[in-house]
Amino acid sequence: MSSGQTDLRLKYGLNPQQAEAVAASTDGGPLPFTVLSGTPSTLNLLDALQGWQLVRAAGAALGLPAAASIKHVSPAGAAVAGETDAVTRATFGLEDEPSAVAGAYARARDCDPRSSYGDMVAVSDTVDMATARLLARVVSDGIIAPDFEPGVVSVLARKKRGAFLVLRMDPGHKPPGTEVRDVYGVRITQDADPLVLDEQVLGEAGAMSEEQRRDAVLGLIAARYAQSNSVTYVAGGATIGIGTGQQSRVDCVRLAGEKADRWRLRRHPRVAATRFPDGMPLQERVNWVMRLVEGGLSPRESATLARFPEPVRALGAEEKRDWLPGRTPCVLASDAYLPFRDNVDVAARHGVRGIVEGGGSRRSEDVETACEEHGIALVRTGLRLFHH
Repeated sequence: MSSGQTDLRLKYGLNPQQAEAVAASTDGGPLPFTVLSGTPSTLNLLDALQGWQLVRAAGAALGLPAAASIKHVSPAGAAVAGETDAVTRATFGLEDEPSAVAGAYARARDCDPRSSYGDMVAVSDTVDMATARLLARVVSDGIIAPDFEPGVVSVLARKKRGAFLVLRMDPGHKPPGTEVRDVYGVRITQDADPLVLDEQVLGEAGAMSEEQRRDAVLGLIAARYAQSNSVTYVAGGATIGIGTGQQSRVDCVRLAGEKADRWRLRRHPRVAATRFPDGMPLQERVNWVMRLVEGGLSPRESATLARFPEPVRALGAEEKRDWLPGRTPCVLASDAYLPFRDNVDVAARHGVRGIVEGGGSRRSEDVETACEEHGIALVRTGLRLFHH
């Protein structure tokens, strides 16, 4: 299913001033994807290939269609097919329960719909018309998938005035056993990571329920394909908060937890009932909902809200305290060990009831004690899943 091309001229490098950019197969053979619409930039291609690895692994491990929303080589959200709740459907204008593939992407984008603006979409299965119609409503740069139902590519190609990127990936592609990276005139060669992530890496059943274990696997896969340090919060087969790229792991835990709380607060009845002015674009609606749950509105923002069909106001501190406790418990997955118990203390405040981490830090006993104190199930894998 590859294009037959051995190299591809890209729109530009990471920035427009890096005008010359070419993608080529490392073994001299054909590229593993075909460009069906648009012209990729370097970042488009990095995001697409990163997303493909994530959804391919998640789909294989969990036996369901998987989707990811990728921004700057990290997932803004990832999910497998499952039921979409009323807030997710309202956010993306879905009148009924969508198809499995469309639902997986809606759940993935719903993790952090503000960050997903202008994302690269990755899907593990054939893209159907329901997914194409969903993509027509949102702002994104492109999609990578193994195949597309008849008529779907022509619908997608009309996005962005014909510039929407559509890549068909060869699902049988197997990369070489080594990876090469050039940095400032230095070439680094290393073994490709051969590890397969599935429930076997969690060891024997016991500490976590079956649902928690499946969420832990998805969380590990999402963390593996995010910029390290990375931490994911997962509930019901979908990420609800992701923290990546921080130098301190507890900052990742805190960032992911704050995003998970925003996900929960978007489901507050008063927020969910917000009526928007007719014609307001989808992403502006998303941004206003985020302002409602975060608070701290400027006088100008408050005046704008007063002109909505029904005046609304941001959630107050007391409303948040009343709504959040016990709401949508989740599993935390970390791409490496938790170095201090503060990670657990922060996670507990954000509804974490299960943790999967590498283990092996000098303070592992403190981490285990903290989990016991908070009633958090703990699984240690002995793995490190860094990505840079």
